[in-house]
Amino acid sequence: PASVLTNEHADIRYISGRTGAYLEPAAGKANWNVHAMAREGLRFELGAAFEKVARRKVARTTTRVVLDRGAGERFVDVTVEAVVEPEVLRGMVLIVFAEVAPPPVAKGEPARGGKLAPAARAKLDLELRRAREMVHAIRHEMRTSQDELKSTNEELQSTNEELQSTNEELTTSKEEMQSMNEELQTLNHELQTKLDELTRSNDDMRNLLDSTEIATLFLDDALCVRRFTARMAKIVNLIPGDVGRPITDLASTLVYPALAADAHAVLHSLVFRETTVATNDGCWYSVRIMPYRTADNRIDGVVITFVDVTAAKKLEATLRERQAGGAEGA
Repeated sequence: PASVLTNEHADIRYISGRTGAYLEPAAGKANWNVHAMAREGLRFELGAAFEKVARRKVARTTTRVVLDRGAGERFVDVTVEAVVEPEVLRGMVLIVFAEVAPPPVAKGEPARGGKLAPAARAKLDLELRRAREMVHAIRHEMRTSQDELKSTNEELQSTNEELQSTNEELTTSKEEMQSMNEELQTLNHELQTKLDELTRSNDDMRNLLDSTEIATLFLDDALCVRRFTARMAKIVNLIPGDVGRPITDLASTLVYPALAADAHAVLHSLVFRETTVATNDGCWYSVRIMPYRTADNRIDGVVITFVDVTAAKKLEATLRERQAGGAEGA
């Protein structure tokens, strides 16, 4: 018989026999869906039967359809069956069209007294059954649609609840971020305040050292230059780039070869040392080496001060010369 094999979406995969009396290509873009190709008299009954089988409500169903093609009525049995075997075709649907003989018409006089002829009654019964099946299918589709709408509504409600929960989490995260931002701003303000205080303290210390006009040299525990005053650059050839260099690598006018050794001794003994040294240009300095103590009483290098005593040395030499001259005159 004329038949077609379709997938679960009613797309035709194979055609057998002459199906032109039941299916025809639809106008427009090629569409091999059996619902689109079904002729007018078959479309509804075929769709209802296919839905029953596709939804696995039944494995097989047969519907009798009356076709009116202008040359008299034709009766067609449409059988829709879910394919189970072979396994490679499982999930397919087979639709078979089989023309059947019309119901017999009783011979004799036409119907009288308002009674219908058997053929007309059979036709009305068939149309009534088709109408009932149509109503049943529509009701089933409405129930299915209501169930799908209900399921969709529940999914939308669940999604809405998830979105609300996500929104609440984002709001909480935003509040936490705002709180953290405020804390960071507070910490930044405190750090800026401390930095300003440290800058002022540094300026105060530099101005204090410069105002005393005492050459001061700060060395770390490895006897490398940490800081120095401007007056110190006149005694030892120092520039800002010398910070971090060992004191033994620097050239100076001091006649004090034991400077590094004395600084190292003070660093280990923690006892200050004081001596008077001369320079190559005839100046004299009182050198004092002391341990560098931090705020937590930790030794972190040495401090060396140079006090200019050239005038005192010259005055002392003059007095000695006068004393020596007076003793010779006596």
